[in-house]
Amino acid sequence: MEPRLARLLQVVIEEYIETAEPVGSQHLVDRYDLEVSSATVRNWCAELEASGHLMQPHTSGGRIPTEAGFREYVSLFVTPKVASKRERETLERAWQSSEEADRRFKALAKTLADLSGQAAIVGHGEADTFYTGLSQLFSQPEFRNWQQVVSLTEVLDRLDEALNAMRQTDIREPRILLGQECPFGPACAILVCAVPTGCIGILGPMRMEYTMVANLLHSTYQLIATP
Repeated sequence: MEPRLARLLQVVIEEYIETAEPVGSQHLVDRYDLEVSSATVRNWCAELEASGHLMQPHTSGGRIPTEAGFREYVSLFVTPKVASKRERETLERAWQSSEEADRRFKALAKTLADLSGQAAIVGHGEADTFYTGLSQLFSQPEFRNWQQVVSLTEVLDRLDEALNAMRQTDIREPRILLGQECPFGPACAILVCAVPTGCIGILGPMRMEYTMVANLLHSTYQLIATP
């Protein structure tokens, strides 16, 4: 993708992640240093729309990213790094909160849900599965449609099956499954990594702060996997 379009895709998606609203060209010009006019931004948005990376929900409104747009954004701009010092210390306290493995994993899942603002899922051992933070997930604008909530809860009923499939691969760095790839439904995304005794994931809408969540999971893997 041309740098000018990649940069535009980046700011549209990051604005949409923040607001959950269609993004207008004039707003982008006012907020970001794009060094072009709003008319030029509209033309570039039309190019991204033609390539399938953006869509315009309403004729006279702004654009929102498509699943293909999110995939391109993740490919270009999301590289897991260590989380902030404060976040790492919070994760470490949760991990050291108990001598019992189940309690440690549950404390870690709750902390990940709190830090990310999403739902956290842990598959520990052969079949022990725990999830927390669903109220945060269901409060997202994407799930105001009751049918999407029903669909997601149906998948959560088969949570062990979904996590067992994820356990089959050695995912040391956070793997991002979004849209049609996400086992929890096309409106969702999950970042997941395997750990020595199981699997940990953070589940949210496709409109998610991927970099922040990837950093949390990256640091979680380092915490658990380091002797």
